[in-house]
Amino acid sequence: MIRAFRNIGQLYGLAVGLRRYGALRSLDYIELVPSWGATILRTLTFYIPRRRKLPENDGERLALALSHMGPTYIKMGQMLATRPDIVGRTLAPGLATLQDKLAPFAFTEARKTIERDLGGKITDHYSDFDEIPIAAASIAQVHCATTIKGQKVAVKIVRPNVARLFQRDLRLFKWIARLGERFSSQGRRLKLSAIVDTVQETVMQELTLTLEASASDSLSVNMEGEQGYRIPAVDWDLTSTNVLTTEWVDGIRLFEKDKLIEAGHDLNKLGETIVHVFLTQALRDGYFHADLHQGNLIVESDGTIVAIDFGMMGRLSKHDRRYMAEILYGFGKRDYIRVAEIHFEAGWVPRGQSLEEFADALRTIADPIMDLPVEEISAGKLLAQLFATTERFSMQTQPQLLLLQRTMVMAEGMALHLDARINMWKTSEPVIEAWVLSNLSPEVRLADFLRDIPRAVERFPSQMDRLMERLDADEALLRELKSSKRPVNEIGILWFVIGVLSAALASNFIN
Repeated sequence: MIRAFRNIGQLYGLAVGLRRYGALRSLDYIELVPSWGATILRTLTFYIPRRRKLPENDGERLALALSHMGPTYIKMGQMLATRPDIVGRTLAPGLATLQDKLAPFAFTEARKTIERDLGGKITDHYSDFDEIPIAAASIAQVHCATTIKGQKVAVKIVRPNVARLFQRDLRLFKWIARLGERFSSQGRRLKLSAIVDTVQETVMQELTLTLEASASDSLSVNMEGEQGYRIPAVDWDLTSTNVLTTEWVDGIRLFEKDKLIEAGHDLNKLGETIVHVFLTQALRDGYFHADLHQGNLIVESDGTIVAIDFGMMGRLSKHDRRYMAEILYGFGKRDYIRVAEIHFEAGWVPRGQSLEEFADALRTIADPIMDLPVEEISAGKLLAQLFATTERFSMQTQPQLLLLQRTMVMAEGMALHLDARINMWKTSEPVIEAWVLSNLSPEVRLADFLRDIPRAVERFPSQMDRLMERLDADEALLRELKSSKRPVNEIGILWFVIGVLSAALASNFIN
């Protein structure tokens, strides 16, 4: 009961924040919010004065409100910016403007964190430390420093009490998600709780800087030898849960286009490198940098792109990579039947739906995009349209693909920022085709099948136990049917059992 009152109180605080920035009317665009609910919130906050000089666009007003309501709301808003199927196509573009920036916290707090985590005094670790941060975001801020060994470094420090704030706000989001799933079939289809879980998982990783350091090292190993791209080295002796120290990177931030031109950099080549690197990480490795905003990429004097800030990383299983590669490849070839089959094979669209009708819907989504000049075709927008228009086919939300879609849109946006004439499809196609050829050929599938045989054999006893439990249940059902004197085809049941066993074994070999 106490928790319920606490959640209601927080919900009221959320409504007040939206009212203050004229963003309550944005709820009218979100189908999951009942009209009576929005009316109640307006009534309860009628006395809250609205700020002046607010943007006219409702999505931008919502973004402004969320940016002033705390770190958790910023992260949730950034996630929802890629989900027009949830917030509506009117709000999504405005939410995409949401910036992860907050006022810096005091240097005294930063020094306390360093000395608590690393031990001793700050001067025991750094001979020079700039008290004014160079960047401040919702979770941490970054300072320039010099180690006692004389190396110039960047020091990232977690905000005080930010973990407690995230836990408090995430409890509210989980409560709202459960309500949405309980009272709305649309909420269940969109897997609202899974979306909140995805936000929580990414935030918890960002709060633990040793995990970010480990992600940086892992990505560095994966991308070793990649031309025109690198990861800064981590100083593990000066890294802890709340403090991360890495080598300092000199260069030009990617958003500083005029400076890049002045320095003589090839903008088209930089854009192609960004897209190529992202697809390589996502498809080849299944592990990608998922926070590709322009402030996190620095161009060195020789044209090498250096990525920083690895608090948000995305993972894709081999099966997810296969499906995504085949979907993009199928769209490129306009083979909509194959794209539809992939959705059914992946289980994203229920079997009861019509394959042909789904293929026709895909054609309706893709043809207007694919008919654009080739330099204007956007794979990220294609996926966004796909996920936003499949409600009538009961397509289930895939939380593991949320970061992929968001990052793909960001990668394309940065490439087009550098050169609006860049050929996005031409840049993406070789990477996609190479992955398809190297992973989906008959020889590779046979090798995967043979490799998985030992694992399938190892799992066979547990599968048999589950099968026996199913047989016991079926036997009980058979006795019940016999006792009710209903006609029973025992041969049919036998073949059903054999089919279940065959499917279980096949599943082991395939997965």
